[in-house]
Amino acid sequence: MLSLKEKLSADFKLAMKNKDTVRKNTIQMVKAAILQVEKDKQITLDDNGILDVIAKQLKQRRDSLPEYEKSGREDLILPLKQEMDILMEYLPEQLTGDALEKVVREAIAETGASSMKDMGRIMEYVKTKGMADGKEISQIARTLF
Repeated sequence: MLSLKEKLSADFKLAMKNKDTVRKNTIQMVKAAILQVEKDKQITLDDNGILDVIAKQLKQRRDSLPEYEKSGREDLILPLKQEMDILMEYLPEQLTGDALEKVVREAIAETGASSMKDMGRIMEYVKTKGMADGKEISQIARTLF
């Protein structure tokens, strides 16, 4: 079984061979972000660490999308959505709706959270690295209090 780093490298080579510029550039940005984290912290990231980096890259793009749409930058919206789709390929299947609500309910019960002040404990407990957007988790927790 390939590690995530090896899969990224293999996909990068394939994208270069197929002249898939968007995929190549997206993977290159992810690899650069991984390298930056490794250099800054002087560690070698395992698959979980790499998932964190990919999730962060995806979040950055999700946060940029409304700004591009608001300013009418159609030339940037499509490539951004393509990058988001590519990043999603490397993350585990995303939890949404009822499945995510179940995990948040479980977190509230396990941590004994009783109010919004306990949001940090809930977010920490919900160990869904890369499996859900933090905003979704907090929105569901807000509705449950």
